[in-house]
Amino acid sequence: MTDEVGKVFFSEEKKQKTFNFLRCASHKGALQGTKVFCFFFSKKKGLAFLLSLAPLMAEAVDGPQPELPTQHLTIVSKSGARHDFTVEIASTPQEQEIGEMFRTSIPADRGMFFDWGTPREMTMWMKNCPVPEDMVFIGADGTITHIAENTVPESESYIPSGGPVRATLELQGGLTAKLGIEVGDKISGVIFGK
Repeated sequence: MTDEVGKVFFSEEKKQKTFNFLRCASHKGALQGTKVFCFFFSKKKGLAFLLSLAPLMAEAVDGPQPELPTQHLTIVSKSGARHDFTVEIASTPQEQEIGEMFRTSIPADRGMFFDWGTPREMTMWMKNCPVPEDMVFIGADGTITHIAENTVPESESYIPSGGPVRATLELQGGLTAKLGIEVGDKISGVIFGK
């Protein structure tokens, strides 16, 4: 392919949207935690790589995704208190990429659950998320390993898991402090047994 073909297929706007998708997918874990950098400098290889990813690339997201399938999840505190939630399951790379984007509220008894498949270091962000969230990072045994409380709406700053995690749970901002949910509490339900 020539440089001219590359220019025909990818305008600067499309290149930026594609790079933003790849960056978001990488940070949300959809590309298996791969660090993705701009591939446009090597036009032949970069274009071939991008074309191979075409099925994964959705048009620019400009609104919330429809409600996803739900399951029940319980957080059991060290004191024995139980906190029940209905959580949407973000299971595909596209669902994980969009997450809670554009949603203007998260009810106190709801959340979104991200299963990363195998334990890994994860990095989240709040791009296009207009309300604060508590991000609960969960280890392979269902133990809460880290909580990022009241994340900043619309921020593109990275929110690290602080170590390998199997899953992430997004809840209403400030809810973990209000309910006394802490690191060391256990998750029951979804992938963590009953």
